[in-house]
Amino acid sequence: MPEYKQFPLSDTAEGLTEADILAWHVKPGDAVTVNQIVVEVETAKAAVELPIPWAGVITELLVEVGQTVEVGAPLLTLDVDPDGKAAPAAAPEAAAEEEMKPLVGYGSKAVETKRRARKAAAVAVAAPPAPAPMASAPVAPVAPAPVAPAGGYVPLAKPPVRKLAKDLGIDLYALTGTADGGVITREDVERAANGSAPAAAVASTGDTSYDAATRERRVSIKGVRKATAAAMVQSAYTAPHVTEFLTVDVTPMMELREKLKKSREFSGVKLTPLAFAAKAVCLAAKRTPDVNAVWDEAAQEIVYKDYVHLGIAAATPRGLVVPKIFDADAMSLKQLAVALTELTDVAREGKTTPAAMVNGTFTITNVGVFGVDTGTPIINPGESAILAVGAIRDTPWVVDGEIKVRKVMQLSLSFDHRVVDGQQGSEFLADVGALLADPAVAITY
Repeated sequence: MPEYKQFPLSDTAEGLTEADILAWHVKPGDAVTVNQIVVEVETAKAAVELPIPWAGVITELLVEVGQTVEVGAPLLTLDVDPDGKAAPAAAPEAAAEEEMKPLVGYGSKAVETKRRARKAAAVAVAAPPAPAPMASAPVAPVAPAPVAPAGGYVPLAKPPVRKLAKDLGIDLYALTGTADGGVITREDVERAANGSAPAAAVASTGDTSYDAATRERRVSIKGVRKATAAAMVQSAYTAPHVTEFLTVDVTPMMELREKLKKSREFSGVKLTPLAFAAKAVCLAAKRTPDVNAVWDEAAQEIVYKDYVHLGIAAATPRGLVVPKIFDADAMSLKQLAVALTELTDVAREGKTTPAAMVNGTFTITNVGVFGVDTGTPIINPGESAILAVGAIRDTPWVVDGEIKVRKVMQLSLSFDHRVVDGQQGSEFLADVGALLADPAVAITY
């Protein structure tokens, strides 16, 4: 006799109330094993792959790609005894207790919410019917959501259909697909080319929509973008920001970098100027611990950290994330370089875990990678300072009374004036600048 279980969305990060379904890795009829990845979701912090704690056969997917689901809501139904060989069912109380166990490594808690009810989000669902016999028509999988670029909505169409539309001069953005999931077919394109079907005024897919009349796309604010916006607003309106700037001749640093890259110790290591900046921040923070402290409004205390959990602001397809290098102050330059490479690679793949983006003490944002000289960065909530590292440029510079071409970069430090006074902020920024201008200064710290 079949035995059904429902797999709920667990609290994958502290304070999580909801997540968006990014992709299903299974479909009805698939057999799964314990801890197999079945779905990828996007929380307010990162994309997370969720393993299922049971083995069995998927009987139903209860939510669609692109749908927002609240913690505790069921995602799928699983037949854990498809062959009818399981032992007699446990008592209702034991079964209920087993049903509520969270995923390995995850916490689970009830979260009240005022969001409107969504389809397929009811927790109490009657046991579904057994899977259809093999002779019946296969169950169609949930239609995949479009992979939208930063600009928003992208029409769903196969490559041959896109080529046909291009050859016929048809704008796919102005069409509504008639296939499942809004996919545009060859027939849709041909009808538009023959003028037998009017183009849709508004095409909508998931969280994006395109209005052909106004040529505007609208994208729902959710996931990482929503969380980032909320954090920046909170920081800007609760921490009094002060920003200071410093222009530095980093020619000695760049010369040392070239020398180290040729050494055996740094063979195969991606040694970037950001690694030098990270090391400089960790050294300078020991001399000015105020920048590595935090204002605790609730306790009316300033909390000084004897460690540096260094955040690195990273641009990803899902928006800005700030993964951390934990205990960065205990690392050598080489270790920091390796950690930075791993951190940025994981972030660009969208695989940064929620645990890697909490408990930071100081952040660096590398605007120089975009060719930008400087900026006024906003402090990450829970921290008191952030350093922006600008582009390194060949610049006329006075050296020993003569004008020479040197490698010059700009630094900008934003700090919370409740915690860091102007003197401490200036001393810290000057220390970082001195370490980048002449790395040999580090031996004096």
